[in-house]
Amino acid sequence: MKGIILAAGEGTRLYPLTKTISKQLLPIYNKPMFFYPLQTLINAGIKDILIIISPKHAGDFLHLLGSGKDFGAKLTYEIQDRSDGLAQAFIIGESFIGQDNVAMILGDNIFEDNFALAVKNFKKGGHIFAKEVTDPERFGVVRFDSQGMATKIVEKPKKFLSNFAITGMYIFDNRVVEVAKKLKPSARGELEVTDLQNWYLKNGELKVDLVKGEWIDAGTFDALLKAGNWVKNQIEK
Repeated sequence: MKGIILAAGEGTRLYPLTKTISKQLLPIYNKPMFFYPLQTLINAGIKDILIIISPKHAGDFLHLLGSGKDFGAKLTYEIQDRSDGLAQAFIIGESFIGQDNVAMILGDNIFEDNFALAVKNFKKGGHIFAKEVTDPERFGVVRFDSQGMATKIVEKPKKFLSNFAITGMYIFDNRVVEVAKKLKPSARGELEVTDLQNWYLKNGELKVDLVKGEWIDAGTFDALLKAGNWVKNQIEK
């Protein structure tokens, strides 16, 4: 399985911190934020990784990460000239993905869980991970039926759907590239990853598991502080 880390956003929610540096290179206690999703993929057994970055921060990532040999990984880089949605990452990564399956993680997501078993057991379809949160309106949200099966996924719903947010770790088979190419931009003008998830859901091929450990989307000031304190506490245990 190949891996993708999407780290090309503008980080507008963290302005002015992000005026001169990529959000994903901001510190989370003692490491750049990016190190955490990178380690999540490596811990899951994924060592061939594509990093999608914006052109203005490309040099910073290359200087920090290089070829990836210091991390025991092989890193490839692609530029996202304009952020047109999370699903665009699979189009940008088409040649990198090839005939393989792919796991994508967002560059500002910090997970305590280890996904090695999910990656090892993955065969076909899609596999995503949800977490109960107090602010579901910030995320893609999934609704479950009484049997615990996912029935609906909506991006940042205006009306309450559930408290279960879709986290920024997604596993898909290689059909995801062609599905992404056929997506139409949403009302936000983006190719939504929730539309990819719904395609697999409608085909009965989407598995949704719950994240058991901590999960932090570190894209806001409060979340950035929470992430730093959480990492510090983990080190001091």
